[in-house]
Amino acid sequence: MEEGVVNEILQGPLRDVFDSKQLITDISGSGNNWAVGHKVFGSLYQEKILEKLRKSAEHCDCLQCFFIIHSMGGGTGSGLGTFLLKVLEDEFPEVYRFVTSIYPSGEDDVITSPYNSILAMKELNEHADCVLPIDNQSLFDIISKIDLMVNSGKLGAAIKPKSLVTSSTGVFKKRQEKPFDAMNNIVANLLLNLTSSARFEGSLNMDLNEISMNLVPFPQLHYLVSSLTPLYTLADVNIPPRRLDQMFSDAFSRDHQLIRADPRHSLYLACALMVRGNVQISDLRRNIERLKPSLQFVSWNQEGWKTSLCSVPPVGHSHSLLALANNTCVKPTFIELRERFLRLYKKKAHLHHYLQIEGMEESCFTEAVSSLSALIQEYNQLDATKSMPVEDLPRLNVAM
Repeated sequence: MEEGVVNEILQGPLRDVFDSKQLITDISGSGNNWAVGHKVFGSLYQEKILEKLRKSAEHCDCLQCFFIIHSMGGGTGSGLGTFLLKVLEDEFPEVYRFVTSIYPSGEDDVITSPYNSILAMKELNEHADCVLPIDNQSLFDIISKIDLMVNSGKLGAAIKPKSLVTSSTGVFKKRQEKPFDAMNNIVANLLLNLTSSARFEGSLNMDLNEISMNLVPFPQLHYLVSSLTPLYTLADVNIPPRRLDQMFSDAFSRDHQLIRADPRHSLYLACALMVRGNVQISDLRRNIERLKPSLQFVSWNQEGWKTSLCSVPPVGHSHSLLALANNTCVKPTFIELRERFLRLYKKKAHLHHYLQIEGMEESCFTEAVSSLSALIQEYNQLDATKSMPVEDLPRLNVAM
């Protein structure tokens, strides 16, 4: 909401990406307070937001879905971001709502981020169709790996000397600074892979609505863990290409996940593989058959794979893969978030900042943490079925 921050973008290299007539700002931000973003700015700007949404929607030939990209730790991202979800649901009930949420790390510099995140989670549970949680810590770890590769000289001439990641602005030289550009680049690559089917030709393109249709068997369990490979496709970094089979293995390894999780040791409800580049359907089938024995799927969805092939690879690469998994490995992220919330809430620390906002009551906090606990419980129940034997159901015989 801060005018100054938005103006900086409009004067920077990305100024042509945004339609300046579609921007909404205030003088101040939300002061890291979910209630200000949700209750104050939400009601204040609801009509203005709706008007600009309708204007954008009218330009679409085929409105597939809405993307909301927001952070969970601050006030505007969590508060106004989730207010927007409710507005979209009321105004465009038939259109899917995809949310890319950036979860705060444990070393977060916003003291009230656990409150903001839990209050936002309740809204995501109720009003989102698909959420792609991304963990700031994971992004930071990925960038640190690139840093190591650059400094160990393993990439040699493969990285352009003046790239964002290695530029003399000292993104990596000053270790205490967070390399935001490089972190944002990874999220951008996730979204580029996700929307590639809508933008390019392919032998097996995937409609965005199909992701929600195929990967979300229960409305509450709509959190999808994403992994990207090659991981280092930052806008200006060329790295040696990964072999195709290695790429599929990478997508299921811990190092390539955009949240700190290991899907291999948890239970899959469903999985989507979105491939770009010169890859054949036979390559996809072969790799799924190869990986299947090492992955645990729920007993009632052993064939829960969704695949898509887009023939245009990302710039500088022969092929890439985005894997989206509906997997119980998101549970620890939610449990950790709840623990951080309860540490503050037990002491009622910083609570008065929220309660002085009109329409905000203490029950908002208790309801939000109950909503998260119910979600964790659903994942627990699924995990409890992990050791159950898979039933070999009789196939239907067709008389010839």
